[in-house]
Amino acid sequence: MTSSEPASDLRSRLIDVGVDLVTREGAHALSLREIARRAGVSHGAPRRYFPTHLELLSAIARRGFADLGDRVMTAVGTGTRSPRAQLVTLGRAYLEFALENPGMYELMFHHDLLESGHLGLRDTSLPLFGVLVELVGRARPDADARPAAAALWANLHGVAQLWSWGSLQLATGADDFAPLLRTVLDAHLGPEAAE
Repeated sequence: MTSSEPASDLRSRLIDVGVDLVTREGAHALSLREIARRAGVSHGAPRRYFPTHLELLSAIARRGFADLGDRVMTAVGTGTRSPRAQLVTLGRAYLEFALENPGMYELMFHHDLLESGHLGLRDTSLPLFGVLVELVGRARPDADARPAAAALWANLHGVAQLWSWGSLQLATGADDFAPLLRTVLDAHLGPEAAE
C-alpha cells in the first residue's frame, strides 16, 4: 500500500485480486501470500484487513453470491410470468453461473465459509434461497416450500457439479443441460400443465 492509498482501496483491491485469481486458477490458488503478491503488497498486508484467511475467502465468496444474486434477480424479473417459468429461468441462471465460474462456485459453497458466518455470507446466500422458496411455494402450494426448495436446489447443485465434470454429458449423450433442467423441475414440481 502506498502512503496515499486509502485502506478501503487496498481492502477492495485484495478482494478484486482474489476474485480474479479464483476465476483464472480456481479456489485452490487462493493463498494469502499469492493474493498479496499479485496485489503488489507485502505478504503480511492482507492480515491488516482480513485477520484470517477465512475472512478474505469469505469476502471473495461474497462477491460471487452478489453476482449470482444479480443474475437470479434479472432472470426471475418482476413480470407476470408463472412461477414455473420463473423457476426455469432461475435454474438456467444458476447452472450458467456455476459452469461459467467453476472456481468461484466451488469457493462459495465451501462449508467452512458458510458455517463461519464471516462478513455476512449467510446474509448474502440465504436471500437467494428465499427467492427459490417463494417461487416453489407459489408453484406448489400443496407442498412445504422450504424442504421442496432445498431438494430442488440440491438437484440443481448436483446437475451443475456433474455437468462440470462431464459425467452427465457422457451418461445422457446431451450437449445442453436444458432438457435435464426441465426434468429436474418436473421431478420437483410435477409435470408442466398443458395450456
